[in-house]
Amino acid sequence: MTNPSEQPNVTQLLLAWNDGDETARDELLPLVYQELHRLAGRYLGRERTGHTLQATALVHEAYLRLVNQQDVNWQNRAHFFGVAAQMMRRILVDHARSRHMAKRGGGAQQVDLEEALMVSDERAAEVVALDDALKSLAQFDERKSRMVELRFFGGLSIEETAEILGVSPGTVMRDWTLAKAWLQREIGKE
Repeated sequence: MTNPSEQPNVTQLLLAWNDGDETARDELLPLVYQELHRLAGRYLGRERTGHTLQATALVHEAYLRLVNQQDVNWQNRAHFFGVAAQMMRRILVDHARSRHMAKRGGGAQQVDLEEALMVSDERAAEVVALDDALKSLAQFDERKSRMVELRFFGGLSIEETAEILGVSPGTVMRDWTLAKAWLQREIGKE
């Protein structure tokens, strides 16, 4: 097993890939793929058994979208995984929308944030409602919206989220508390 200190630095490989180094890209992809799979597994681990979207499928789709990005100037590891979180959110919301085409508000009930994030057939409408609520939150507090996206759709820890957002872990925890309450209220309205 490779010592973590001997593994190539993801940020260095991203920067080299930006400069057109195909070898760096080849070295980078297995490293980030494993991390993406871990993040997807952490998120989808809250799902019921037999969920229609598996972690591997989510990772493959996110991976394909990430490596096919045009005009992205990767800044560092945190930037890459932040973009990955956005990709996973879009994929999960698209999946939920395709699984449940019911009109908004039809039979909706109040659910907590964790339940709203389930992408099973039973929760597809709530995922769509969460996405709509996150878009509303972003209109007046982009950081809180991004924090929710990173924490749940990206599966990042408080520390990882703080690094990406450039704030302290304490700020992430405070924002998290406020964002959860706001989103639960918004989802409940629908």
